[in-house]
Amino acid sequence: MRTAAVEDYVKIIYKLQTQTETVSTSTLAERTGTSAAAVTKMLKHLAQLNLVSYTPYHGARLSPMGETIALEVIRHHRLLELYLAQAMGYPWDEVDAEAEKLEHVISEEFEDSIARLLGFPDFDIHGDPIPTRDGQMPKTVTETLDTQAVGTWVVVRRVSDADAALLRYVGECGLKPGVEVQLLAREPFGGSLTVEIAGLERRISPQAAQNVFVEHSLSRDLSESEKKVGGILE
Repeated sequence: MRTAAVEDYVKIIYKLQTQTETVSTSTLAERTGTSAAAVTKMLKHLAQLNLVSYTPYHGARLSPMGETIALEVIRHHRLLELYLAQAMGYPWDEVDAEAEKLEHVISEEFEDSIARLLGFPDFDIHGDPIPTRDGQMPKTVTETLDTQAVGTWVVVRRVSDADAALLRYVGECGLKPGVEVQLLAREPFGGSLTVEIAGLERRISPQAAQNVFVEHSLSRDLSESEKKVGGILE
């Protein structure tokens, strides 16, 4: 039977299995805040529903059917987040909790209406890709701000929404999708990073930088190339 608990589990497993071949019971227990015994019981249930392949002590991985359900729920969730933020004015650090409540109950027709109203978006308010109606997941940016070399210009593409307080902090720093950032300095031994955002210098924590996902700024790269070419021509 497809319940909210089943949908939550397949969604969590989908996200975790992008980082590892199989998802362990202990990792799921930590992520869901339940006991290993409760996780094992649910994994056996999911296996009976043909949503996961599960081997005790070796972990679980979604079946094609499980992936289909996971992507459908993720699509609901991310469309709802964007709708709550854009149409209803919710702060971006509050939409995740509301979307969690609603993602299990909306119909496909309601989902289509939201998508149409929002102009068929590719990304949610945090920059996470929205799966397509036919279950295709766009490429996810995985490079983080904390790994960049000093002097590098990047564009923020997405911010992790796993922690509402961290989202609030990152938003207050101005680190939102689409913003250009230059890493100016990094304190030694895991200290703070200094970045330039919209002409202003800000110090941010390493933990925040680890949750901000970026791509190199093509506009800045082109600008630097033009300067070099201009210098040669002179």
